[in-house]
Amino acid sequence: MKRFKELLNISLKSQDTEEWLDTWFTRPIGLVFALLWNRLGIHPNVITILGILLGMAGGAMFYFTDITHNIIGVILLMMANFCDSTDGQMARITGKKTLLGRLLDGFASDTWFFAIYVAIVLRLWNQQIPFTSSSWRITGFLLCALAGLVCHATQCALADYYRQIHLFFLLGEKGSELDDSASQYAKLQALPKHGAIIDRMACYFYGKYCSKQERLTPAFQRFYTSLRQLYLNTQDIPPTLRQEFRTKSLPLMKWANILTHNTRITVCYIACLADIPYVYPIFEITVLMILYVHMHHSHERLCAEMYEKYCA
Repeated sequence: MKRFKELLNISLKSQDTEEWLDTWFTRPIGLVFALLWNRLGIHPNVITILGILLGMAGGAMFYFTDITHNIIGVILLMMANFCDSTDGQMARITGKKTLLGRLLDGFASDTWFFAIYVAIVLRLWNQQIPFTSSSWRITGFLLCALAGLVCHATQCALADYYRQIHLFFLLGEKGSELDDSASQYAKLQALPKHGAIIDRMACYFYGKYCSKQERLTPAFQRFYTSLRQLYLNTQDIPPTLRQEFRTKSLPLMKWANILTHNTRITVCYIACLADIPYVYPIFEITVLMILYVHMHHSHERLCAEMYEKYCA
């Protein structure tokens, strides 16, 4: 049991950025599977692909209006989430971290929710919009497109970035995955022009993802760039600066966690089981978008203040 607890601590990113549900439920179960699959010699990326298949199958179950199919969908998505937890924990324990693995990990969640949005659109298509005599049809499609392509994608990208920034100041460069688009494009240019298709695609799409995060955070980019100019070795950043940033960033981690997986998927489960699936995209567009704006504004203000204090 002591050994298991030690491995569990190693497999966690940090207590600052882990949600209580993950800490006490998802991660321990994920670790059990990680240890089993590692013993069987299964690579983390294989588990990620299994999670993608389970998650897409689970999302498709929300097309149906009966409770049985919806419960099956919940179970499949929970299994997919265990796979998502397992591959990350396995990679941290064994050191089998790859760019492709990080890209697949983010892509996995996107595929689950893509399946969910498509299922909700089709489920709503011929249903009546509440308090009207009209069917959802194209309105349901536009609602889910706005929720998924605009709100969900932006919320998750920024929440993930803020958690990596927090980990950088808490644990240093080795303890975070705070990557930048320039380095990804440099890796892309260094790869052979012919062949290495998977590596080239990974660098390209991950570079695009990093670029989006950078565009959303101008105040942080100025602060971070200045720090790297002042301290060529990021390990030389003063502990007082690190601690101050961590202390002021910590309250924002609860919003970042809400904007990632557990809260949104729980609302999705409840909405579909209650046969009011339209509530889920509306929740993303309203409640989660308000939290996103607050988190974004607060973090940018924090970075501007830190820049003025330490870099100006």
